[in-house]
Amino acid sequence: MMTRSISTYLGLFLSLLVSPICRGVEPIKHAFMATGNETFISDENGKATWTYPASSRDGWVLADGHILLALSKNKAYPGGAAVVVDRAGKTLFEFKGTQAEVNTVQPLDGGRVLLTEAGNHPRLLEVGTDGKVVVEVPLQAQTKDHHLQTRMARKLPNGNYLVPQLLDRVVREYDAKGKVLWEVKTPHMPFTAIRLDNGNTLIGCTLGNLVIEVDAKGTEVWRVTNDDLPNKPINDACGIQRLPNGNTVITSHHATSGQTKLTEVTRDKKIVWTHTDARKSGIHHFQILDAAEKPLGTAQYR
Repeated sequence: MMTRSISTYLGLFLSLLVSPICRGVEPIKHAFMATGNETFISDENGKATWTYPASSRDGWVLADGHILLALSKNKAYPGGAAVVVDRAGKTLFEFKGTQAEVNTVQPLDGGRVLLTEAGNHPRLLEVGTDGKVVVEVPLQAQTKDHHLQTRMARKLPNGNYLVPQLLDRVVREYDAKGKVLWEVKTPHMPFTAIRLDNGNTLIGCTLGNLVIEVDAKGTEVWRVTNDDLPNKPINDACGIQRLPNGNTVITSHHATSGQTKLTEVTRDKKIVWTHTDARKSGIHHFQILDAAEKPLGTAQYR
């Protein structure tokens, strides 16, 4: 009995020696903005510091502190909307959707906003600060299910557009005239697609509960699934973000109260941070922020 007790205490002592606290390493913390049935900003301690009284699909905290949101369709916006609001909730910019849904927003240079409209005529739009359409790009997507047409479309530095198309199970790169220049088939419905600096594309595959990375030829070079992680934390891998340190954060859109909503994994698939809260709703997409609740640097890998 004494030997076991000594071994137990020795093991505890050694575990403390290698713990982050004893090594002087601060535990990972993240502030973030969340979109979904609940729209809010959380500080590094998990406390909500800002909320918005409407469901949202996509969103960004801007450099000036204002918030750009793609709003879900509701009574005020039957076709969804793209809005910019200040921290008091005042609307500074508004574009009302003209079809079924607005599912994407992205801030562009000069104050323009990128958005997608789902409907019988799926399209991607660039809208000026005056709310007028500046660029219109037709998208080649199925029209039998508007909700599952597209999600987190992003404009690329080369001027093209990267568009995940859910029910079609494909990610396509379009030029400004709507011509498909590149595409890759996905193992499940793609929700988020991120073009990385090395030319690879990181893709979150919703109900497949997985994230893949493919090279310029479409060859898979990395994958993480629930089978790689303890307790299988991924529950509808919608939004993802690649952090500057190379780690990947994955949301669980179908998570509910007391379940893991965000999971950060390293390249070798080790979990280094999670977020859990009491909200009944999961997180549709998110933006990891710094301690001051501002965007992480200039590169936005989301």
